[in-house]
Amino acid sequence: MTRDVSTRDIVYIALFAALMAAVNLVPPIQVAFLPVPITAATLAVMLAGCLIGAKRGGFAILLFVLLVALGLPLLAGGRGGLSVFFGPTAGFILSWPVGAYVTGWLTEKNWPRMNAVWFFIFSVIGGIGAVYLIGIPWLALVAKLSLFDAAKGSLIFVPGDLVKAVAAAAIAETVRRAYPLMQAAR
Repeated sequence: MTRDVSTRDIVYIALFAALMAAVNLVPPIQVAFLPVPITAATLAVMLAGCLIGAKRGGFAILLFVLLVALGLPLLAGGRGGLSVFFGPTAGFILSWPVGAYVTGWLTEKNWPRMNAVWFFIFSVIGGIGAVYLIGIPWLALVAKLSLFDAAKGSLIFVPGDLVKAVAAAAIAETVRRAYPLMQAAR
C-alpha cells in the first residue's frame, strides 16, 4: 500500500531544502591540509531526519542537492553546478540525503522513546557516520590519498559535527515537546 504525497509533505520538503540553503550561508572554514571545508551543512541534514523523518528528510536534502546540480550557488561559499560533483567534496554532498534518511529512519523506528539523548545518538549515526562512510572514500579517491590518510584528516571535522549533533538534538527535543502531536504527522 502506497501513501500519497500530501501538501504537508511537499511543504516540509521545500521548507527543509530551504533550511539547508540557509545553513549554507554560514561561510566555510578552509582546512589547510584537506580540500574539504568545514561547513554547517550537516546540521540541516540531522534536523531534516530528526524533525520530518526518513523519506521527507531524505527528499528535502536530495532536492537541495538537485538545485545545486542545476547551478544554484547554494553550497557554503556560494558554490554550485555540476563541477562540485567531480571534486573532493562530492562524496559528502551526495551523502547528505542518505544521512538525513538514516537519521530519520532511526528516529521514526524509536519515536515512542525519543528524547534529546536518542536524537543525539541518531544524529551521530546518520549525520556523521553515514556521511563520513560515503564522503571519506570519495575524498581519498579524488584527492589521491590513502583511505587511512583521508579518514585521519577528516578527524578535524568530528568536534564540530558533534556540536552540530548536540544542537540538532536540543532543537529536535524542543520541537517534540512543543508539538506532542508531531507523531501524527509522521
